[in-house]
Amino acid sequence: MNATTRSTGRTLGVAVRAMVVLTLLLGVGYTLVVTGVGQLVLPARADGSLVHDGAGQVVGSALIGQGFTDADGAPLPQYFQPRPSAAGDGYDGQASGGSNLGPENPDLVAAITERRAAVAALEGVEEADVPADAVTASSSGLDPHISPEYADLQVARVASARGLPAKEVSALVARHTEGRALGYLGEPVVNVLELNVALDESTAELGR
Repeated sequence: MNATTRSTGRTLGVAVRAMVVLTLLLGVGYTLVVTGVGQLVLPARADGSLVHDGAGQVVGSALIGQGFTDADGAPLPQYFQPRPSAAGDGYDGQASGGSNLGPENPDLVAAITERRAAVAALEGVEEADVPADAVTASSSGLDPHISPEYADLQVARVASARGLPAKEVSALVARHTEGRALGYLGEPVVNVLELNVALDESTAELGR
């Protein structure tokens, strides 16, 4: 075996050992450390910000929106409705994305017009009173939030469907309204899933 061959063999051996060590250190060790710190410091967020119902069952994630419709896709009147979703067939966590249609695209204009009419009919209001987030999808298609204005628009319907006072439902909306990040970034929002879970718990307490 000549010197060149021995040198190549040593270099290859060093490279393989370095790859194994770095894989164990960065691929396994680092992952375990970060996961452990996450579980210790922010366990709820580390687990995916899961939302549980009154029975302790997982009903979704506070970070991922979901629909509240019947088997035919019609909105359930007893629940607050999220904004539209362009992710797959709607709120498909495996197909996150927007419609990618421009503001003057005729298909988007037609969809918004149809949605505005449907929301106005569902809530019993004028089409001019329907907020923008009620008829437009987010860029991810999985936005778990709606605006306080859209939530307020739905209070009367939800209260009537559940036999609850409108003031009580409005109070739940207020409690589940998140302010601006750091006090000045973005706009206030309402987490639809958390609000609907609170509604179920409130209705169960009253035996309705």
